[in-house]
Amino acid sequence: QVQLVESGGGLVQPGGSLRLSCAASGTIFNTYVMGWYRQAPGKQREWVASITSGGITEYADSVKGRFTISRDNAKNTVYLQMNSLKPEDTAVYYCKAYGSYRPSYWGQGTQVTVSS
Repeated sequence: QVQLVESGGGLVQPGGSLRLSCAASGTIFNTYVMGWYRQAPGKQREWVASITSGGITEYADSVKGRFTISRDNAKNTVYLQMNSLKPEDTAVYYCKAYGSYRPSYWGQGTQVTVSS
């Protein structure tokens, strides 16, 4: 069983920054791919970024160049640094742990609101 707890969301003005954290417990963290997803009101959940156990990263085109995903395997934590935030980045952000031939796990989500 894997438990994921996100933190770091909040209200920020356009152009501002936030750093989200996702702390994992109950698993061998460094064997999982970790991803960030988001869901805006009335929209489907969408993938934002992911990082493999070896540190290979990928990003959705909508956040490329603005967001950075990273992980600290010693702390069982994955981060999402979000810069140059836009109102369209407003959503609930979720982290996900997944890998081949094993169940995937979701956190409870953290709200990010970008507004002046």
